[in-house]
Amino acid sequence: MSHDIREVDVAILGAGTAGLTARKAVKKARASVLSIDPGPFGTTCARVGCMPSKLVIAAAEMAHAAQHGAMFGVHAEGVRVDGREVMARVQRERDQFAGHVVHTVRGFEKDGELLTGRAKVIGEGRLLVDDTTEVRYRGLVVATGTAPFVPPPFRGISYLTNESVFELEDLPESLLVVGLGAIGLELGQAFHRLGVRTTIISIGGLIGPLGCPEVLDAAKAIFSAELDMHPDYELGSIEPDGDGVHIRFTDSNGRARDERYARVLMAAGRRSTLGDLGLESLGIARGEDGRWPVDPDTLQLGDQPIFVAGDAHELHPIMHEAADDGRLAGSNAARFPEVLATPRRTPLAVVFSDPQIAIVGGGHATACKLGAVAGSYDLADQGRARIHDQNRGRFRLYATKHDGRLVGAELLGPRAEHIGHLLAWAVQRGLTVDDALSMPFYHPVVEEGLRSALYDLNASLRHGEPIRCRVTEVGVGA
Repeated sequence: MSHDIREVDVAILGAGTAGLTARKAVKKARASVLSIDPGPFGTTCARVGCMPSKLVIAAAEMAHAAQHGAMFGVHAEGVRVDGREVMARVQRERDQFAGHVVHTVRGFEKDGELLTGRAKVIGEGRLLVDDTTEVRYRGLVVATGTAPFVPPPFRGISYLTNESVFELEDLPESLLVVGLGAIGLELGQAFHRLGVRTTIISIGGLIGPLGCPEVLDAAKAIFSAELDMHPDYELGSIEPDGDGVHIRFTDSNGRARDERYARVLMAAGRRSTLGDLGLESLGIARGEDGRWPVDPDTLQLGDQPIFVAGDAHELHPIMHEAADDGRLAGSNAARFPEVLATPRRTPLAVVFSDPQIAIVGGGHATACKLGAVAGSYDLADQGRARIHDQNRGRFRLYATKHDGRLVGAELLGPRAEHIGHLLAWAVQRGLTVDDALSMPFYHPVVEEGLRSALYDLNASLRHGEPIRCRVTEVGVGA
C-alpha cells in the first residue's frame, strides 16, 4: 500500500504540555516541525488533571466550610449541594482552560504543522500515522503521556478514570475510589465533602507521595479520622453491579466489609504509553525494571535521535517538569547529534488534600541516600493553624550533616503548597539551615511552624545522627 510521505526535521508525538514546549524549542532552533496527536486536544493538566480536579476541590472546600462553621459560632442552616451545578461549573471552567490550548493546536493545522492521528515507529527515522501517512524525521520527540493503570481484579467492571469522571452530569450517590495517590486522595476527599458516600482503598499502606514513616503515620491518623480510607485493604471478591460494583473486602481495621457503590473511580496510577509505539522495531528494549532506557539528563532514548519528554518516561510526571522536558527534548532533537544536558530544578510535588502534602527535593528517599539528618515539627499547637481549626499535620526537614545544607522536606499541613515552594527555592539556592533561619518570619503565620522545624533540624545537626532509613517505594495504589 502506498502512503503519503512527509519529511521533517523534527516530529513531535503529542500536543500536551511537553509537546507544545518542545515545538517552541524546535522553532527556536529554526528547524522544521510536525506535531502528531490523535486528540482530543488540550493538555492533561487543563483537560483531565490539575485544573478540573481543583475545581471539584474548590466546591468541596465551600461545602465543608459551610457545614463546619458551628465551632466558630457561625451556623449556616440548610446547606445544600447541587451536584448538577457543581459538575456544570467544573465542565464550564475546564473547557475555558482547555480551550486556549485547543485554539493554539488548531493553529498548527493552518500552517501545515499538525497531523491528527496515531503514530507508530516503522523503522529508523520513519513513522506511520493511521496507516495513511509516512513521516520521515531527523529527530523525534515522544511526548505521548500516560494512560490509567487498572489492576487485574477491576478489569471486568465499569469504572471512571480522571479522563471521564469530570464528564459526570451529577454527583454519584456513592463512590469507590481505587488508589491513594494524589488523584485518589484529592478526589476521594472532595467527593466525600460534597456528600457522596465514599470509600478509598489501596494496598501497601501508602498515602500520596509520602515516604517518611513519621509523616505517613500522621497522615493515616488525620485522614482516617475524616474519611472511610483503607491504605492496606485485602480484596475478597468483586463483581459488576450496573455502572457500579459489589465488593467484599477486609478493611484496614480488620473488619469484613460487604458494600455496593454506584460508581468506581480508578486512581491506581498511570503507565507510560511508550510501549504502544513499536519501539521494538528499532531494537530498543526495556530494562529489567520494566523502564525504557531514557537518559534522565538528556532525555535521549538509547542511542537513537529520539527524546522522551513529560509523563511518558515516568521520571517526574508533573506539569512544570513536563514543560522543562519539552524544552530540552525539542532542542536536542533539533540539534542532534549534538546532545546537551541542562540542570534540573529542585523536585517539588504537591497534593491538594486537606491537610495538604508537599514533597521537596525528593523527600525522605533522597535524604536517606545523602545520609542527611532531620528535624520535625508537629502542628498541633501551631498558633495560626489553630485559629482556623487546621492545626493538624507534621513537617519533616532534611539537611546534610557536614555542611548544614537543606536538601529536602516532607510536609503535611495547611498551606503546604506555599511552604513547599519556599523550601524548594531554598534547596535550589543551596541555603543552609542557618541561612533559612536568618530570613524574616512574620507573626502569626503558619510559616512559624517551618521556623520551629528548622530549629529542631539545627539541633539535629549539632547532636543528632543521620536518619534511619526505612524507605518504601511509592508505586501503584491498588
